[in-house]
Amino acid sequence: MNTFSKATLASLAMAVSPIAVMAEDSSDPIVIPIHNWSSQIVMSNVVGQIFESMGNNVEYVTTDSQAVYESVRLGDVALEMEVWEGAFGASFRAALEKGGLHDAGDHDAVTREDWWYPMWTKDACPGLPSWEALNDCAALFATAETGDKGRYLDGPVDWLKHGQERVAALGMDFTVVNAGSAAALWAEIGAAEADKRPVVVFNWTPNFAEAVWPGEFVEFPEWVDGCDTDPSVGPNPDATYDCGNPAKGYLKKAAWDGMEEKWPTAYCVLTQISFTNPQIAEMAKFVDTDEMEPEEAAEEWLGENADSVVQPWIDACAS
Repeated sequence: MNTFSKATLASLAMAVSPIAVMAEDSSDPIVIPIHNWSSQIVMSNVVGQIFESMGNNVEYVTTDSQAVYESVRLGDVALEMEVWEGAFGASFRAALEKGGLHDAGDHDAVTREDWWYPMWTKDACPGLPSWEALNDCAALFATAETGDKGRYLDGPVDWLKHGQERVAALGMDFTVVNAGSAAALWAEIGAAEADKRPVVVFNWTPNFAEAVWPGEFVEFPEWVDGCDTDPSVGPNPDATYDCGNPAKGYLKKAAWDGMEEKWPTAYCVLTQISFTNPQIAEMAKFVDTDEMEPEEAAEEWLGENADSVVQPWIDACAS
């Protein structure tokens, strides 16, 4: 940790000190899960460094982004900082029904996760963002890998984006190929940019990409509760996933039910934390564009936002 970050965390520790007389956190480490996309990794490090500045011990563990809710429920990890409605809502709700974890509050950020294209693609397929227009243009996206069908690059398999189910439900002339990582998605867009090759990939907001490559989400049939579980909901009465993802999805925090009792100060601050779309995009940019390590990116973000953003969260728990 560099000198600047030590000073930043020291200032945070001074701000938190009045809370110590209210409740004492356990000396056991607060275990924070890490997944495979930049904003979640940096955000988790930001929160971990805040907790450390308060005198807590913190550990990070690499965890599957779907199975993590079972880990939170069982207390194997203490929290989850990015519960995306579209990607993880089903896993989150299933864990809630079992008990052991709870909703620890929403971020200010509004999320969307779906098929996406850079604007030069619309020049080649002007009917976009309609999904029917995209399907009519499927041949533009064909590759040697997909033959006469269009190629859609979906997220990694463990993100469970159900691209193949949607293609089948809507009868689309596309073949779904899964990227190995978020970096592979960015590489696909970057490679297509050179000759303005039409491309359609999985993308989401907030992240840094929207500032680098202006683009749009494909407009599928509107999300309706149940279209992912009940064939009778949505335009195809015989299939699920015949709809888009929520266009204005939530971004929540989840916490183990035992966290408040074991680490009351840290839990209080967790409930106050709420990141915005620009803040999350900035965190991702530090890693994906500026090529910082996640720990360094977290230190940089705290250095820029400790007084204006973090301090009010801490003050709310000191009153």
